[in-house]
Order: sequence, then structure tokens, then C-alpha cells
Amino acid sequence: MADADQQVEQERQMLADANAKGGGAKVRTFMKLSGPGWLQSAITLGGGSLASSLFLGILGGMSLLWVQPFAMILGIIMLSAIGYVTLSTGERPFQAIRNHVNPVMAWGWALAVAAANIVWCLPQFSLANGVLSQNLLPGVLGPEGAITKAGGANASMAAVSVSLLLICTIITWSYDRGGWGIRMYEWVLKAMVAFIVICFVGVVAVLTSRGVIDWSAVTSGLIPKFGQFFRPADTFAPLLDAIGAVGDPAREYWSNFIVDKQQDIIFSAAATAVGINMTFLFPYSLLRKGWTKEFRGLAIFDLATGMFIPYVLATGCVVIASAGQFHTKLTDDFVVSKGDITPPERLAKPYNKLLDSRGKKVSGDASLAEKKLAATLVNRKARDLSGALEPLTGRFVADIVFGFGVLAMALSTISLLMLISGFVFCEMFGLPQGGWPHRIGTLVAGAIGATGPFVWGGASFYLAVPTSVFGLALLPFAYITFVLLMNQRTLLGDNMPKGARRLLWNVLMGSAATIATAASLYVIYKKSNEKFGNGWYGLAGVGVLLAIVLIVQFTRKPAGQQTE
Repeated sequence: MADADQQVEQERQMLADANAKGGGAKVRTFMKLSGPGWLQSAITLGGGSLASSLFLGILGGMSLLWVQPFAMILGIIMLSAIGYVTLSTGERPFQAIRNHVNPVMAWGWALAVAAANIVWCLPQFSLANGVLSQNLLPGVLGPEGAITKAGGANASMAAVSVSLLLICTIITWSYDRGGWGIRMYEWVLKAMVAFIVICFVGVVAVLTSRGVIDWSAVTSGLIPKFGQFFRPADTFAPLLDAIGAVGDPAREYWSNFIVDKQQDIIFSAAATAVGINMTFLFPYSLLRKGWTKEFRGLAIFDLATGMFIPYVLATGCVVIASAGQFHTKLTDDFVVSKGDITPPERLAKPYNKLLDSRGKKVSGDASLAEKKLAATLVNRKARDLSGALEPLTGRFVADIVFGFGVLAMALSTISLLMLISGFVFCEMFGLPQGGWPHRIGTLVAGAIGATGPFVWGGASFYLAVPTSVFGLALLPFAYITFVLLMNQRTLLGDNMPKGARRLLWNVLMGSAATIATAASLYVIYKKSNEKFGNGWYGLAGVGVLLAIVLIVQFTRKPAGQQTE
């Protein structure tokens, strides 16, 4: 503990010296001391981000490039707010929310994070199993691999899950050692994030050399176009025109289908940019480092550099690469002959499922134009994207480079989800952060997540999208809570922003919370309508929760009268 306190004092003195010098010295010191922002980057660059980016490119082409940076900016606003409150008060956020805002919102936030940790952990293990069996070790773990032949597919998946859980447990438990353990943990994740970014920048560089990327479309795609939420990307127009005129039942079916998928992908991309579990990780990682209010500027810098820049580079490159290869394109692996289309074996099931779904809604057989459109919309896998490197590196190197990038994504995210699970476990049971309570808590998400390959099997890659949509539905728990927390004088006292600064904070936070809440309510209505045939059922559930919050708010004791 003494070593940790000494380390914080050294960092505080470094900040003071850097602030006195200003300019480049300040930036260099901030970069040297950064850490929590890189943890955020490591968790956001996971299977959900990869899947969302891949399908953003397939469905929207370059036109949806703006979605993830926009959502990330909103998330950074809210993380900066909770960071400001945490560093100003030194209080654990769960306790601060419970005592100064509302106990129901505190517990709702913690339970939502716990649920999101488990749900998001499942696809990470499944994604890692996919790249290990398809890209990196097919001779050992693939369908014809040694382990699979000896013990079957379950033995292969078990070998992957147990190995990953062991590796991630070792990495995560090093964080619990404090001091050097935290620094080692952060450096490992920084290396993983750097490797992820390099891999996907490499994919785009290869595609650019082949003339596949339209960089003018990339520039245009960074400008928000909110109307795309309700209509297909403009680049689908030729394919839809080939099916029929506006009003034609077949055209209307496919147009609505594209819009529905675009909405899910946009929601997924927004949720994975800053997930609700990240709102728990950031303040607790700040407290664990021993930072105080002198570090508030560093914390915001850390988010902007350690999280925003790597995330935008990596996800942007995946969107660009997938758009360049697949958007509105009938790729060479689909064979057109005698008025019909034959898909490759690995994509036959999702392709035929698209046509079967169409047959239930539209009478008559699907035309060739419809089949071409279906071929452009089929759910691709990570291995399809790795093919971008094949012409220059060969299949083997392409699989290795891309496979390790995806594996690094999965490992870093699993480790962070386990870390957050430990924080939540300790808070919910009123236990001190650290030690065996925290270690046991890390295994809650890890052990359940290890069942991912058995739960989802071959559909693992795309199912990272609906899990992310689930996370978006929970996000307002955090955002609304943080707005209220930032305005609690009983908590912040003299540290509460005043005048124009307070107005600016509230405008920025209010905008982010409003957008997140509107998206969440839309998702809840839409998914309830799909599941139960009535979207109001889901909104009624939200109403019940709101009523409970209000009842508790007006019957609870004032903050100053509460006891622990």
C-alpha cells in the first residue's frame, strides 16, 4: 500500500511539473501516465465492435462510417462526467448514486452491468473459437483437426474455452496485485490494442493498393446522415430498381428488410462504442490507481487518446474494408448460371434462410434480381475479411495476421469483462475491492462466457450484434444517472461546476442521455413487437421501473440522514 501511495505522489508531482512547463512537456507526461483510457479501448475493441463494423460496411458501405465516432463522442462525454465526479469526491460511484441520487438507479446500474458482462462475454469466447479453428489452428481445432477427430467438436471447443479462461484469469488477477500488477496489466492491453489497430490498418492498406477503396466516399461517410436510419443506403438503389418499381411487394419487402438490419447494426455499433459495462470500469479503474481531482485533466486526455483514437482507427478500417469488398457486390464465390445463383458451401445456410424468409412474406418465387440482392446481404464471417490480405501475403499469412488481430480483440475484451465483473461483485455484496472477493467475482462472467462456443456454435459472429443491441437497451441507466449525479451538491460540494461550465456540462450530458434514451426506447419497442407482437409491452415494463424509481425517490431519507 505504501508503494502505491508513493507511486501516486510521484505521478502527482510529475503532473505539477508538467503543468508548470506546459506545451509538449504536458502532453508527454499525460501520455506516460495514461492507463484507464487504454483499458476502455481494450474492452470496446472486442467481438461486438468487430461484428458491428463488418456489417456496417456490408449494409451501409462507406455511408455509415460516422456512426461509431459519433457514438464514441457521446460516450466520452458521459465517461468524462463520471470521471470528474469520482476524482473530485473519491467516492465509489455505486455508493454515491445509492446515497445521493436513488437506490433503485444504483442497483439498476449495477445489475445491468452484471447482465451485460455475461451476455457480452459469450460471443468473445465463441469468436475466439472461430478464428482459432478457422484461421490459426485449423489442423488442430478445425473440423478435420487432431483434437476434433479424437474427441469430437465438443472436445475442440472445450480445449479453446478452458485455455482462454485460464489465460484471461492469469492476466486479470495480475491487476489485483496493485502497483506493478496494474502497470503490467495496462501495458499488456496497450500492446494488444496497438496490434489490433496495426492489423486492420494493414487490411485497408492492401485494399487501397488494389484500387478497391473509394476515398472520396470515405470522406463523405464521416458526415452524419441521420435519415439513413429510416431508408436503405443510396447505393442499394440499382439492386432494388432491378427487382421492381416502388410499391412492388418484392421490392418493398427487401427495402424494409435492409432498413431493419441497418437499424440493428447502427444500434449495435452505438452500444459497442461505449457499453454500459464501460461506465462501471472507468471510475473504478481511476480509484484503483489512486488518482484524485488533480488528475481530472489527465483522465479526459486519456479517454481522447487511449480510447477514441485507437477505436476510430480500428473500427473505421474494418468498415472501409468490408464495404470495399462486400457492399452491394455479388462476390466471386457465388456462381450465377441458368438464371439461378449457387452460394459457396460455408454461406449456403444463411443465404437460403434469407430466401426462405422472403417466401413467407411475398408470394411467388424469388427472381434472379432478388437472389443477387440476397447474396450481397448474407451474413459474412471474419474469415471472409481476412481474404483481403491473400493476394499479397498468401492465404496462410493472411489467416495468421488477421486471426491474431481478432484473437487479441477477444482476449482483451474477456479480460476486461472479467475485471468489471469483479468490481460489480464486490459492490453488490458490500465487499472491499481487491483480494479473493474480487477474484471470485471475475469468474462469474468468465466461467459463464466460456460456454459461448457451445451455446452459439457456427452463428457466433453475427450474434455479437444482438447482444450489443441488448446492451444499448440498458445504457440509459448509466447516462441518466450520471446527469443527476453531476448535479448533486450534497456530493460534489465546492467541486460542482459553476456558471457557464455547469451549463456546458449539462447541455453535453443532456444531449448524450437524450439520444441514448430515445434509441433505447425504440429498441425496446421494436424487440417487444418482434417477440410478443406488441411493442407497448416493453414500454410498459419501462414505465413500471420508472414508477418504482419515483416512489423510492419521494419516500427515501435525504442524503444527509442516510446510514450505511
